[in-house]
Amino acid sequence: MKLSGLLPRLQVDLPGVSGPARVERRSDDLLRRARPGDVLIIDHADLDRRTAEALVAADVVAVVNAAPSISGRYPNLGPEVLLAAGVVLVDGVGTGVLHRLKDGTRVRVHEGAVFAGDREIARGTEQTPDSVADLLIEAKAGMSTQLEAFSANTIEFLRRERTLILDGVGVPEVDVSVVGRHVVVVAPGYGHADDLKRLRRYLREYRPVLVGVEGGAETLRAAGFRPDLIVGDPGAISAEALRCGAEVVVPAHLDGHAPGLERIQDLGVGAVTFPASGNPEDLALLLADAHGAELVVTVGFQATLHEFLDRGRLGSNPSTFLTRLRLGSKVLDGAAVVALQRARISTASVLALVLAVLLVAVLALVVTGVADGMLLVLGDAGGSTWTYLRGLFG
Repeated sequence: MKLSGLLPRLQVDLPGVSGPARVERRSDDLLRRARPGDVLIIDHADLDRRTAEALVAADVVAVVNAAPSISGRYPNLGPEVLLAAGVVLVDGVGTGVLHRLKDGTRVRVHEGAVFAGDREIARGTEQTPDSVADLLIEAKAGMSTQLEAFSANTIEFLRRERTLILDGVGVPEVDVSVVGRHVVVVAPGYGHADDLKRLRRYLREYRPVLVGVEGGAETLRAAGFRPDLIVGDPGAISAEALRCGAEVVVPAHLDGHAPGLERIQDLGVGAVTFPASGNPEDLALLLADAHGAELVVTVGFQATLHEFLDRGRLGSNPSTFLTRLRLGSKVLDGAAVVALQRARISTASVLALVLAVLLVAVLALVVTGVADGMLLVLGDAGGSTWTYLRGLFG
């Protein structure tokens, strides 16, 4: 009995972090199975920010990457997100680990090595904030190459989608009235839930049309709002959100095939398809613009140059770039709206100022002795008025 009681203690005292291994070459597939406490084994060169945010949200304890998380082609942001959240990141262990480890095997990660029991399965480089910072500095040299590739991809995208971008051809009809109204589009980007909370005053004041892009629909509901429109793959949206009463717009391939449409039909929810090669966020913006929105406020959209070049968005960047050109000054970031509202003078501030002026006036009258005379005059006037009214109606 004593010996068996010591075994768990010995395992807990081993250095590093441990948990069940989830093994998958494609990180997108693995995200659907990730659970709190898991150690994820992936093969994902240039780990992008969106994938890293999903890993953090899944509450995994470690990520073991067969490939380099920063290859040097450009400064991707995923490793920074993982380390900032306290997730252990081990790079470059090689693809052999995908075959040597079975899914669900309990593993331990310590100083760049992956152990199953006492046996070392693979070894790589454990990243630190300093090592990631150094790699990002070196990777900035690759940005010029990415920009050149982006230019070529943008021209190709415009040739393919010019009628959609220039004339709005192909945008589906929706029942929600958008003409002349503000529209808030919530996407599941970095910090989107906090940004939405800061917009509560704006949402109460303007009552805009609310559009949830995939996970953004869940965030709207969690914040106490019901989305008017939901745009995205139904496979990435809960059944509760799809049934909340919002109109659903499903992105479709140019040949008309819409992934996830079967799930919509199984749930008995009506939906329209939007055939285009852009990402769901861009389709939501084009939808709002084509239906006459006065202003489009974005929440959770990637805005910086580094995020724009991040690997998870490289295929859709031409769509994003041209969509922003299409909307022009009509689109505004949610953080800017919050800043503008803070700059406005609130009603409470105006009332406080009026009360302060009245208080100063009363104090001045009391100090100068004029107040007594004014009170006598007001009292006489009030008495005369009362006597006149009694005589008039008496």
